[in-house]
Amino acid sequence: MLRAVADRDAYANLTLPRLLTQRQITGRDAAFATELCYGALRGQGTLDVILAESSSRSLERVDPPVRDALRLGAYQLLCTRVPPHAAVSTAVALARSERGAGAAGFVNAVLRRVAERDLDAWVAALAPPDELGRLALAHAHPVWIAAAISEALDGDLTETARALAANNERPAVHLVALPGRIDRDQLVAETDGEPGSLSPCAVRLPGGAPGDLPAVAGHRAAVQDEGSQLVALAVANARLDGADSRWLDLCAGPGGKAALLGAVARQRGAGVVAVEVSAHRARLVRSSVDDLPVRVIQADGRDVGRHADLPEGRFDRVLVDAPCTGLGALRRRPEARWRRAEADLAGLTALQRELLTAGLRAVRPGGVLGYVTCSPHRDETSAVVEWARREQADRIELLDARPLLAPAAGLGDGPTAQLWPHRHGADAMFLALIRRSG
Repeated sequence: MLRAVADRDAYANLTLPRLLTQRQITGRDAAFATELCYGALRGQGTLDVILAESSSRSLERVDPPVRDALRLGAYQLLCTRVPPHAAVSTAVALARSERGAGAAGFVNAVLRRVAERDLDAWVAALAPPDELGRLALAHAHPVWIAAAISEALDGDLTETARALAANNERPAVHLVALPGRIDRDQLVAETDGEPGSLSPCAVRLPGGAPGDLPAVAGHRAAVQDEGSQLVALAVANARLDGADSRWLDLCAGPGGKAALLGAVARQRGAGVVAVEVSAHRARLVRSSVDDLPVRVIQADGRDVGRHADLPEGRFDRVLVDAPCTGLGALRRRPEARWRRAEADLAGLTALQRELLTAGLRAVRPGGVLGYVTCSPHRDETSAVVEWARREQADRIELLDARPLLAPAAGLGDGPTAQLWPHRHGADAMFLALIRRSG
């Protein structure tokens, strides 16, 4: 798994289940393999700092498979209850099988140094002098991400620590009961799950393989984070003036929100146009919205007014779920925090502004637009919305999004809303609701 992530940019949450099935690894062994893979990927930056201090050579000069063996061994030593001798011996055996006796001896020497201290002692010895840098190392986050989370929490370092810790916890599996196909209570009964605490459509499962559930296989329900459900339902339920029959999902891939909007739209006699620029993701959207009143168009969402199916000023509700850094879903994607760089922000925020501008062209006067990102980074959230307000001050009105996310509390000072894993048990989704003025 670690080699696939490093060599092919694989996504762990998609690749690991396939590997477990191929190797016929189940039960406790599968749970342990998942913990090792996700833990080593999530903690990579912190583990590397400790391994570098314990090694006689730079980690960049270590053969990649041997480096992976070191990370697996260090993770077991510092973050699990695996006995130290077992953690070292298995990592040494892995290095020997990959690269021979010399690699085995090197791994043995490095991990024995790592085992001399526990994680807290290593962090105390190696952390930068500032508290934010210490938190970043202790909770295995790049400093720029820790700083962005802290800024979004108004610099509260105690809560920043809670937010960083939550990104390292294994999230529950969330299902959405698609309205009109199955209600939440029926889905709870079928799955032995429990009702979600926030979304009226949500069911929470402790784990397992949700794709094997009859309700999911039969497209009556789907896997979807409760925060994603909340923001999609908020866009569907925001008050608007006049007609309410034409809805637009401007960045629809892979289709989870489009399916939920389509299910709600069918109950109200409305229809949804779902736009996705990628051919592969457009196919995923089509498979998600089967038999729903959703028309999928492969197009660039910025082409509103230039595409025949995307006229200006004709849609009653518009969802702009913009591409972003994904910092709000780090707990679900263990390798993501080390793949993103702060330099990625400039291109993403430019795209977010363009898509929001296109969405505002698409919505009619009196209609409502929801701007959503799965990120708490202010450059991708409030800064984009404030830019739009300055650019179109006479054409748009910002609505208070927080009542539409009830019963969630602690959403910020408004009128925008920010969900958090440590506060709400949901991905860190941001929502701004904007009404087009007449």
